[in-house]
Amino acid sequence: MPQDVPTLDLPALLPPAWTETLAPHLDAGRTAELGRFVAAEYAAHTVYPPVEDLFSAYRLCAPRDCRVLILGQDPYHRAGQAHGLSFSVRDGVRVPPSLRNVFKELAEDLELPVPGSGNLTGWADQGVLLLNAVLTVREGTPNSHAGKGWEAFTDATIKSLNARDTRVVFLLWGGYARKKRDLITNPAHVVLEAGHPSPLNPRGFLGSRPFSAANKALADAGQPTIDWDLSAR
Repeated sequence: MPQDVPTLDLPALLPPAWTETLAPHLDAGRTAELGRFVAAEYAAHTVYPPVEDLFSAYRLCAPRDCRVLILGQDPYHRAGQAHGLSFSVRDGVRVPPSLRNVFKELAEDLELPVPGSGNLTGWADQGVLLLNAVLTVREGTPNSHAGKGWEAFTDATIKSLNARDTRVVFLLWGGYARKKRDLITNPAHVVLEAGHPSPLNPRGFLGSRPFSAANKALADAGQPTIDWDLSAR
């Protein structure tokens, strides 16, 4: 790697509570190697999300507040889309096809209006960790950062939540996300699996009713439910 390319100290970029929470589950050497790779990619290519949004999901949802985890695969790879939250786009950005299906299911599941914006920050603010398994991507090249070390980092996130005794509901959508089920071993938690919401997946997501099921699981554990209605936010 060129000498003038800095290394990103990834744990240091996290909120302190997450740095502490993830530490027992991360290998320092592998994390440092990932930081070098990510720094070099940002230096040499257009990478999404912007580095300042890299850990948005963690900033908006502290470990102690996390009640639901929605796991995506990797960020959107087009300009202006990814901002560090799985499936989410900023206000004013056209809602991507997969998220349109999420909103269609939301409307049918809970009889809520379809949101006008694809910004899911309103969920994150309530303790929904909107996590991708891989947190960066080169522009126009989906899965370009898969297998480079992010999976161990985000697996550590899942393991840290699994270690808690306060219920977390894990929403695993699609084959890639469902492979993470084996990381969730604590019977305090609930795993809800479904197909991926992509329009390329003709069945398996629509009709799965994940939002009402997640709220029931939270209520059964004596926790507040999520207000999934984004229409007024």
